[in-house]
Amino acid sequence: MNDVIVVASGKGGTGKSTVCVGLAVALVKQNNRVLLIDCDCGMRGIDLMLDVEQEILFDCSDVVCGNCKPRDAVYRSRNLNELDLMAAPFDTDNEISPSVFKQMVDELKDDYVIIDSPAGIGSGFATAAAPADRALIVTNAEPTSIRGAIKIRNRLKSLELDDIRLVINRFDRKQFEANACYADIDEVIDVVGVRLIAFIPYDSRLSAMLQNGYAELNWSPAVTVFDCLAKRIGGEKIPLAYKG
Repeated sequence: MNDVIVVASGKGGTGKSTVCVGLAVALVKQNNRVLLIDCDCGMRGIDLMLDVEQEILFDCSDVVCGNCKPRDAVYRSRNLNELDLMAAPFDTDNEISPSVFKQMVDELKDDYVIIDSPAGIGSGFATAAAPADRALIVTNAEPTSIRGAIKIRNRLKSLELDDIRLVINRFDRKQFEANACYADIDEVIDVVGVRLIAFIPYDSRLSAMLQNGYAELNWSPAVTVFDCLAKRIGGEKIPLAYKG
């Protein structure tokens, strides 16, 4: 299939990396090979979520610098045999050019490649988006996050990436109603101007599990939502698993 998906957000704190891991796990459960690439230079965290932080010798900048071959910088998840990771460098000075990154990803394609973009629309975002066939924009249902999502949408379109879908993450109905910023979720979707593909409820256990390296997500109510997202990514025409 060789499907490359960039996952982006306009601001930090939306749970973008959690969405990357949750989607990757769900795709693996559906018999796909998945490569996760962490592009958040200087702020990498997916190695912790996959419990491979002690194994990382090379990252994507080492590949670009010629310190290793591309596959030497790919590490298997401790708990899932078909889920691999290429980590971001700790050093923010080691950002990779879009053209070089695209060439590297072309050499590494599995069934799916999921790229965790740094938040915002800086140079790191342009690099992460360069090899992508499509994009997921992750936002929370509050104004500052949605403003960032709009900026990401516009930037993706300027890069001529038109296959874009919206993921509303960490949704808490009581908090949404208390904020009273939007009449309903349909208004949120209309403001962003991107078609919704997943709606993920807030679950503190999900974050706790991933911070402790339990990427299987077997005990979280969000599992059903990620399974649904993976099926919709694969082209199945099924309804949302959660509607708030």
